[in-house]
Amino acid sequence: MCGIAGFVGPGTVEDLRRMTTLLVHRGPDAEGLWYDDTQGVYLGHRRLSILDIDGGKQPMWTADNMLGIIFNGEIYNHIELRKTLEGEGYHFSTHHSDTEVLLHGYRAWGKELPNKLNGMWAFVLYDRSKGVIFGSRDRFGKKPFFYAHQGGTFVFASELSAVVCHPRLKQQLSRLALKKYFAYGYMPAPHSIYEGIYKLPAGHSLWYQMGTDTLTIQKYWDFVLEPFDHLPKHPEVEWCEQLRELLDRAVQRRLMSDVPLGVFLSGGIDSSAIAAFASRHIKSANLNTFSIGFTEPDFDESSYALQVAEFLGTRHHPENLSLEKSKALLPEIVGKLDEPMGDSSLLPTYLLCRHARQTVTVALGGDGGDELFAGYDPFRALRWAQLYSRIIPKPIHTAIRMVFARLPVSHRNMSLDFKIKRTLGGLSYPPRFWCPVWMATLSPSELTDLFQEPIDLEELYSEAIEQWEACHSENLVDKTLQFYTKLYLQDDILVKLDRASMLVSLEARSPFLDIELVNFVRQIPSHYKFRHGQTKYLLKKALESVLPKNIIYRRKKGFGVPIGKWFSNKQLSLEDTSALPLNLNFTLEKIAEHSQQKADQRLFLWNLWVLNAWNENVF
Repeated sequence: MCGIAGFVGPGTVEDLRRMTTLLVHRGPDAEGLWYDDTQGVYLGHRRLSILDIDGGKQPMWTADNMLGIIFNGEIYNHIELRKTLEGEGYHFSTHHSDTEVLLHGYRAWGKELPNKLNGMWAFVLYDRSKGVIFGSRDRFGKKPFFYAHQGGTFVFASELSAVVCHPRLKQQLSRLALKKYFAYGYMPAPHSIYEGIYKLPAGHSLWYQMGTDTLTIQKYWDFVLEPFDHLPKHPEVEWCEQLRELLDRAVQRRLMSDVPLGVFLSGGIDSSAIAAFASRHIKSANLNTFSIGFTEPDFDESSYALQVAEFLGTRHHPENLSLEKSKALLPEIVGKLDEPMGDSSLLPTYLLCRHARQTVTVALGGDGGDELFAGYDPFRALRWAQLYSRIIPKPIHTAIRMVFARLPVSHRNMSLDFKIKRTLGGLSYPPRFWCPVWMATLSPSELTDLFQEPIDLEELYSEAIEQWEACHSENLVDKTLQFYTKLYLQDDILVKLDRASMLVSLEARSPFLDIELVNFVRQIPSHYKFRHGQTKYLLKKALESVLPKNIIYRRKKGFGVPIGKWFSNKQLSLEDTSALPLNLNFTLEKIAEHSQQKADQRLFLWNLWVLNAWNENVF
């Protein structure tokens, strides 16, 4: 795992060095700089050594020095690809570097290279003979890729901070991105918080033609739900067996490493499954598993992790912490973020990564399971939401919301009153807006007040609408799966995991996002994922022969923190937000409502606090 940075156009090697210096936490083991000031091409790399430690230095070049690459990620099928390329006459100088596979793979397959890969990546390849920069980002966006094309200068990097430090770029906050931040709780690609600086979307590649200063972006892969045309005679039996085989293979691929490796273990079904399959390939007593527990019972599930570790016989590393004390780390963590993100589980995710990094350099986790198999509570709300929307006249919706708004405010993790109020808030809108509004920091009408200007719903939720329409099925479960997999997973969950792990120089791997597994799961009809109120139906069935049933069927808890209580008790302060381009009176009103227990404004206050802390650190 590494950090990449570079540019084409005016600049100096010192500019490049400043960019790569900002990525030291992503690659503390080595720095690589290459530049050709006659052509104005600068490539920088920071390395976290995982594979072929001696032979994998970057930038890496072909023997004829015509193709060079900087690469962040891991290619899990690189051994198979190497054999294929060797069979076609390509000669390798490294022992087992996946980076060199990308170089020869580009020469063999050109722009089709990403379709051959199974892994996670963000890379930039310089083709000197064609005067082309070719960049690509993996199918789910596990690895970040920021870029800007301004005034004849093309700049790119693993982190936004490295891009904006280039002296030719302007830094101006994007008002639209800020609106989307308060709408979603994150900034969906291709938006970044700055005007004119973008994220390369997941499953996309880019080409920058140096001679003409032209940039082209193209999608090479998309997540599409395509249910099987014909079901097998015994679908549950056959599909469960295939799921186990594919997940086992996905985990085995991700156990390749020349450095110590382990597994995140929360005690939930996804991470427990990863640990169980990993124990088939690594002797259990040698398999490191990691969990953190909290002294606050409502936010602690460490007992389940311990139960799974004992069941599998792993070398378990638990750590018990106080969330109240850990809260002191928030300014430091937020200060190192590329841009604000409103997922408060960033804190426990960071704590888990920090804990694991004391022992290993690579950790496998269960990310992706909830999104692929319909594992979230809103799937349970869909049937009732549809019924409510059909039989309750719209004029009555406001009155019902006002009645439920009188429910006492609870700051427990995912409390019932919180779920009811969020659900009712979304049902005043057409179904295509349900998912984003349910998860929103503020309602569209509140956003109008916050920004003191009309809000265009189609523009605000354009990404959610695009996924709603991209799903050809009229089934609400399918459309909700599309939203979670294409938006929430890519722009929230995986961003959070990347930032938290890279802050401590830990590589995090996600077997559930193995492309072979994903291509199988997306063909399973939705009623095998969510059935009779049971989330992850088929996955749970498949794992009954792998894990204890009380682990498989226990209630989902989530990785939360008591932000509601922290704001209510003024343990997190929002005394001065005047530097932000927002309606100060509106924010003060929401702060007062929450402090006086009149309303639960935890999501808005958290997003505002993160934005304010980030803004103070950057500006």
